[in-house]
Amino acid sequence: MTRRRAVRRLVLPVVALVGLAACGSGPDAGPVGLGADLTVVAAASLTDVLQEIGDRFEAEHGVTVTFSFGSSAALAEQLRAGAVADVYAAASPEPMARVVGAGLVDGEPVVFARNRLQIAVPAGNPAGVTGLDDLARDGLLVALCAEQVPCGAAAVEVFEAAGITPRPDTYERDARATLTKVRLGEVDAALVYRTDVLAAGDAVEGIDVPEADEVVNDYVVAVLEDTADSQAARAFVEFLLSGTGRSVLAGAGFDLP
Repeated sequence: MTRRRAVRRLVLPVVALVGLAACGSGPDAGPVGLGADLTVVAAASLTDVLQEIGDRFEAEHGVTVTFSFGSSAALAEQLRAGAVADVYAAASPEPMARVVGAGLVDGEPVVFARNRLQIAVPAGNPAGVTGLDDLARDGLLVALCAEQVPCGAAAVEVFEAAGITPRPDTYERDARATLTKVRLGEVDAALVYRTDVLAAGDAVEGIDVPEADEVVNDYVVAVLEDTADSQAARAFVEFLLSGTGRSVLAGAGFDLP
C-alpha cells in the first residue's frame, strides 16, 4: 500500500507540486483509469481519518494521495494566494465560503461530517477539571484554538452560551496544535474537537461540555477549480461520501449529516 506524506504547507505556483502536471489518465493510471496523483488540503482535525480514507481510496483506485493538513482558515488563504491542490476539506463553511467567493471551487461544497467541542485534559486529570467553568479558574493553564480558525470560533460561541469568560494562557493555530499542549503536559486543559480527544487515545481524557451540543461544526468538502485531474478529485469526494468513507468517519467519532 502506498504511504503518503502529510506536508505542513501548500506550495505556491512558483514551486510546482511534484506530479500534478502529469495527472492525466493513462495505461498505468489505476483500475478505473484515474490519474496517478491527487493533492488534498484539509483541516488538521481530519488528519487521522482522512489518511485512513486515503489508504482505502488508493488501494481501490490506484491513485497516490498527498495530504496537507492545517488550519482551515490558513489553508483557505493559501488557496486564495495561488496555492495548488485538487480537493479542499474545511472544518466549517466559513473558510470554504472564502474559497468559493474567490472562484476557486468547481461545483457546490458538500457537508460530509459534523463535530463538536470537548474539554481535553492530561491522563489522570491532575488539575481536577470538571467542566467549562474551570477554564476561567485562576491558576489553571488553558489552551484554546485561535479565534479566527473554526475550533476557536466554535469555542467563542460555547463560552458565550455558557456565560463564561475563559482565561487562556495560549492560543494555537489549529485543534491538533491545541491538543498537543495537553498531550505534552504544558497546559491543564484545552477545548478541542472530541474526535481529536479520541484520536489521542490514553494520552488525554475528555470531559463533555453540554453547551457544545448547540455549537456543531459542519465539515465541507469541494473539488477545486484548478485541479489537474477533475475525474480523480471527484472520485475522492465521492469515496469520502460513500458508505466506506462514512463508516471511517463515524468510527473516528464524527457525526454524519
